[in-house]
Amino acid sequence: MARKNTNLVYSTESGRVNESQKPGKKSKRKKNTAAPPQFKQDGVIRVRREMKGRGGKTVTAIYNAPFEGAELKDFARGLKQLCGTGGTLKDGAIIIQGDHCDKIVAHLQKEGFPVKRAGG
Repeated sequence: MARKNTNLVYSTESGRVNESQKPGKKSKRKKNTAAPPQFKQDGVIRVRREMKGRGGKTVTAIYNAPFEGAELKDFARGLKQLCGTGGTLKDGAIIIQGDHCDKIVAHLQKEGFPVKRAGG
């Protein structure tokens, strides 16, 4: 007994297949349009807590880290391990999930980096 598969996977004839792609419908997913803040490039690492444009989730953002490329990735990996959480690199900024500002500032000061708590 064979089952008839009615889900169309690909077709070059009918155009849009998915119901959510109809012209009158808008996507439910919102795009993050907030631009990252512009800080002076004075050699001071800025650490701030952010919520805007993240669906109410709190993250810790680290700007002006004195590294590039693979060194920046390793630096971010160390901070994520310190906090025991996930994170990412975005536009040269390190984004750590959760509110870990105090822990990160204390760690960076102990390591000898010039660091400031930004954003109040």
